Amino acid sequence: MKEAILAAIKAYDTIILHRHVRPDPDAYGSQMGLATIIQASFPEKQVFSVGNDEASLRFLGKVDEIADELYQDALVIVCDTANTARISDRRYTAGKMLIKIDHHPNDEPYGDLVWVDTSASSCSEMIVSFYETFQEELTLHEEAARLLYAGIVGDTGRFMYPSTTSETFRLTAKLVHFPFDRPALYRHLYEQSLPMTRLAGYILEHFQMEEGGAATVFLPEELLTRFEVDPREASGLVNVIDSAVGLKAWIMFIQEGDVIRARLRSKGPVINELAKEYGGGGHPLASGATIHTLEEMAEMKRKLIAICLETV
Repeated sequence: MKEAILAAIKAYDTIILHRHVRPDPDAYGSQMGLATIIQASFPEKQVFSVGNDEASLRFLGKVDEIADELYQDALVIVCDTANTARISDRRYTAGKMLIKIDHHPNDEPYGDLVWVDTSASSCSEMIVSFYETFQEELTLHEEAARLLYAGIVGDTGRFMYPSTTSETFRLTAKLVHFPFDRPALYRHLYEQSLPMTRLAGYILEHFQMEEGGAATVFLPEELLTRFEVDPREASGLVNVIDSAVGLKAWIMFIQEGDVIRARLRSKGPVINELAKEYGGGGHPLASGATIHTLEEMAEMKRKLIAICLETV
């Protein structure tokens, strides 16, 4: 599959890369990291990264604004996106060929070529592996290394999540040879504004620990307004309670307009099947979904408690 993807990259003069909505560092890192590798390796090609802008990740790079006409004879590559509903910029179908590169469970195998590796810690790790396979033909420089390192760090929780493997460390070692400023990158990834810090304190004070090690917290819209934090920023606090003794799995419910975003995390119990029940999905220990009523929120909470009670 890697050979087929490289052949497609070589065959097209215009290559447009997409990723998922509500992007995280791995979405930006894999998309823009691969785009940077392609552009450095084939400078004669037109290479673009598109999608909704995320203010908190602008330090990683700027998305491109391109005309619809550029898709006419283009290769489209979608990174880090399990299903089509979550692809940012709906023009992804307008190209001549479509490739999916992802590390989430392959519940929706869209595209002409599909490369999914659920053993990878991140899509960014997959891109480093892709480069390594064809390093005689591809160019990796400092900017691509910075982007891919940010993606791996983000999706592994600074190498603390169970998805981190010896392969993750081996491939990441290839990136740290480059002289990008790692301390500065960590500061950008993890420093918080004063409103976010205060909201984190509220979450620590008000989350509810249930029987069996399940926990939940609800952040209604009026609370976010009071703390001057928008729903996207609030999602970044999903792991603030993860050090609580006895905690097995938790959900942060964040109201965003007419919907409630459910951010699910776990230390062991599989929770992505619960997310799928509400039209979401993700990894076994890190998933998301969207619900629409307080009744659904209460129901989801009851199901999480049941999952935790069933898990020793």
